[in-house]
Amino acid sequence: MKKCLSLVAVCVAMLAINGPNALADGLDEKARAAFEPVVKQYDIPGLVVGVTRNGKHEFYAVGLGSRADNKAATPDTLFELGSMSKIFNVTLAALAEQRGKLNLNDTVAHHLCNDACTIGDKLTLMDLATHHSGGLPLQVPDSISNVDGLVTWLKDWHPPQPGARSYSNISIGMLGYISGKSMGSSYKQVAQTMLFPAFGLHHTWIDVPKSEMRNYAFGYDRKTNAPIRVSPGVLDAEAYGVKSSARDMLKVLDAELGQGKVPGDLRKAIETTQQGRYKTAYFTQDMIWEQYPWPADLAEMTSGNGYDFIMKPQPVEAISPPLPPQKNVILNKTGSTNGFGGYIAMVPGEKLGVVVLANKNYPNEARVQATYGLINALLAK
Repeated sequence: MKKCLSLVAVCVAMLAINGPNALADGLDEKARAAFEPVVKQYDIPGLVVGVTRNGKHEFYAVGLGSRADNKAATPDTLFELGSMSKIFNVTLAALAEQRGKLNLNDTVAHHLCNDACTIGDKLTLMDLATHHSGGLPLQVPDSISNVDGLVTWLKDWHPPQPGARSYSNISIGMLGYISGKSMGSSYKQVAQTMLFPAFGLHHTWIDVPKSEMRNYAFGYDRKTNAPIRVSPGVLDAEAYGVKSSARDMLKVLDAELGQGKVPGDLRKAIETTQQGRYKTAYFTQDMIWEQYPWPADLAEMTSGNGYDFIMKPQPVEAISPPLPPQKNVILNKTGSTNGFGGYIAMVPGEKLGVVVLANKNYPNEARVQATYGLINALLAK
């Protein structure tokens, strides 16, 4: 009986999402071909794919946002973005620079201790935005319970691999903390009351309000399948704390692609985040965004998004002057929490963007491969 109810819920959701004429271009068929094997292989409870092309939005959704009540996953279901949240973080930093609140070439020490200390071989805010930290660990040490404790720890920390790219929630978390402070408030407050509305987002949150909890999916632990949601942590809001829907994230992609209506200073901030800063073995590192030439080599994209590459410090080569935003590239970012896995990618030259949200943390490589297949299918003549 439960299976029947689930099937009915999903079918009703698909009709509501797409309407009678929305599948004329074959999005449903192409998305199913790309993602159905992944959903089955990793037992993903619910998955939503959003596509924007030339400002036109379409969606594909399967499964459930919550198994307990057979609630279908839809374009309005709230998913945890995990590290895709970092896109908002660097955008706020670039926007703060546009408004004269900080300079991305400032040292971290300048903002944390008025230049009276040295942090990480004179780390700059741009270093934080590009993971150019020389070996900062991924997570805040367990012994640290607040930002003040983290600042004290950073004063005594020395880069073990100077000049290396190190994917780190500490670096991006500190950037968000400094950006919010420069704007006269906390990162969470500035993001929810100023940044998200500037993007035109009305259902994107760090703290999901009670009125929106009905739309907040449950994630499912990949080992136990137990329903879970993200746990609090130091700088969680800044590094991985945003919850959003596919519908809202397509608005973000439109802004990133130079479409839609956003304030002029936000438009310039977005352009700043898409400038190439460092060359890695597989991709060009922008401010959080990672870009590959398009058409892209799938093997390089999967390697660049693979855990082996992410979890180890990597050598980089600085790009000077920074590379202006490019058209013939694909920019991407993965994001995960213990119960959720997402992926966002865009091809500016094609005015095409895709967001994939799921309530299961499944391998990055599978997300990249499926999305790559969908993009190629959508672009096929």
